[in-house]
Amino acid sequence: MTPLLAAWSLAAALVLAAGGPVVDALRRAGVGQVVREDAPSRHAGKAGTPTMGGLLIIGAAAAAALAVAGLSGRPRALGLALGVTAVFAAIGALDDRLGIARGRNLGLRAREKFALQIPPALLLGIYVARTPALGTVVQIPGTAWWVDLGWGYPLLCAVLVVGMANAVNLTDGLDGLAAGATAIAGGAIAAIAARGGALPSGIVAAAVGGASLGFLWFNAHPARVFMGDVGSLGLGAALAVAGILAKVEGVMLIVCGVFVVEALSVLLQVAWFKLTGGRRLFRMSPLHHHFELEGWSETQTVVRFWVCGALLAAVGARLAP
Repeated sequence: MTPLLAAWSLAAALVLAAGGPVVDALRRAGVGQVVREDAPSRHAGKAGTPTMGGLLIIGAAAAAALAVAGLSGRPRALGLALGVTAVFAAIGALDDRLGIARGRNLGLRAREKFALQIPPALLLGIYVARTPALGTVVQIPGTAWWVDLGWGYPLLCAVLVVGMANAVNLTDGLDGLAAGATAIAGGAIAAIAARGGALPSGIVAAAVGGASLGFLWFNAHPARVFMGDVGSLGLGAALAVAGILAKVEGVMLIVCGVFVVEALSVLLQVAWFKLTGGRRLFRMSPLHHHFELEGWSETQTVVRFWVCGALLAAVGARLAP
């Protein structure tokens, strides 16, 4: 566990040390958050808060992971995980810049995002499928059953990576919510991966978890900075890739259950709206906004979602092979 603790603590320390200057630099650059027009009214005061703080999280996590992995020659799996993370972070950065330039909470269109996200996720799946030490077999969590997906495995990878990246992006709507949930999930995946012998994946997950925890110092309510899409897409991809390379795909979905439920709430809301001719299943989606409108304070919502994330992480760790 020593490499995991080293990656986790170094990533957190880097974020804490560089956070103040980075936030000031983002403020001077005029990189301000544009609030959704349909967001709850209490969010109006967040307009103009510096965003794209995910550059700090991803940068610190990558630096910490590489520093720790350097002791063992920087395994290929770790480089691959960081590469996919960087690609998704770059897509998020483009999305952020377009949204800021247009003065609206609208950067890349959904089809444009998917067109950029699907190819690297598919390439990852092909790599895993063609690597004998990894392969196309997927375990059913909590059972002794394994399913070989064959060449359908790259499609599963694409769904997992693209889905998790966008799920974290949807969750990033309250101060500290996505960062705290990522810190919990990253720590759990790190421990599970290391226990299964997938140390490079564990190092990446630990670094992501530590960097996210450090970011909470600046992102806790009232937030001084937001992670932006550069952070949420990069972090979601990192969690998914770590789970895939550790061959705990199903367990990863349980550990990241908060993100999964947030994404499902959006899909269910849209489907119900279309099926019923305009009725809503939730007062607002993603799900955290529903509870806000039900009367929960922002801090109550965030902490309660963290509690759920911790419980799901514990369940996932228990079911992991």
